[in-house]
Amino acid sequence: MAWAEIFTETYIVGFILLFFRFAAIFIATPIFSHKNIPMNIKATIAFFFAVVFYPSMPPLEIEINLISFIIAILSEMLFGLIIGLILLLSYNVITFAGGIISFMMGFSMASAIDPQTGISMPIISQFLSLIALMILLSIDMHHWVLLYMDKSLVAIPLGGFRMNEDLFNYVIDAAANMFIVGLMIAFPIIALAWLADIIFGMLMKTMPQFNLLVIGFPIKIMVSFVVLIATIAATMLIVKGEMLKSFNVLEMFF
Repeated sequence: MAWAEIFTETYIVGFILLFFRFAAIFIATPIFSHKNIPMNIKATIAFFFAVVFYPSMPPLEIEINLISFIIAILSEMLFGLIIGLILLLSYNVITFAGGIISFMMGFSMASAIDPQTGISMPIISQFLSLIALMILLSIDMHHWVLLYMDKSLVAIPLGGFRMNEDLFNYVIDAAANMFIVGLMIAFPIIALAWLADIIFGMLMKTMPQFNLLVIGFPIKIMVSFVVLIATIAATMLIVKGEMLKSFNVLEMFF
């Protein structure tokens, strides 16, 4: 490619669309979308990767005019946001499960600002979310995203992404699956909490002097922590499996 061709209208428009594709990915995808990363840093990283992937950019197929350019930008933003949404639905399985576990343990009021999302979240959700984030880093999920972006340049022309019915239906199913898998992860502690409530209720009937607040709740919290520690490895395997499944589903874009 000659240097004079790089600064032609076609390549400039292509570079801008490539930048928006990476920018949308970094806004919505787990790890890259961390709130502690300033927005100007994310924009700089998106610009850097747009420069890196620029030589592998396929020829632009859209007509170059204002309307087509705006539609192409919206298409690239939608592409990145949909990918981020699919990955977030798989990742948020653990935060949903953590919210249920916090409620069953009596920690629903113990919440703090989550450094990753910037919203108030129960402490058990934050604990599990940070462990899941380390699991994602250990399996190089950030590298998977970049490799996927490289393949997407060939499979999906810049400005050529369109939302189809199958993809929309999958997003709906993934949202429903988040609740199902989250309940499955939290089920051991839910079952234990219900069993403890039954036992404590029987004790209060047979021994009225039994103080549930002083004795029952600490025992329930301690046993719940033991079950949580015992099942945390299996929980992280489930989260890892959900993320792998979501990456396999992303192939439907191709």
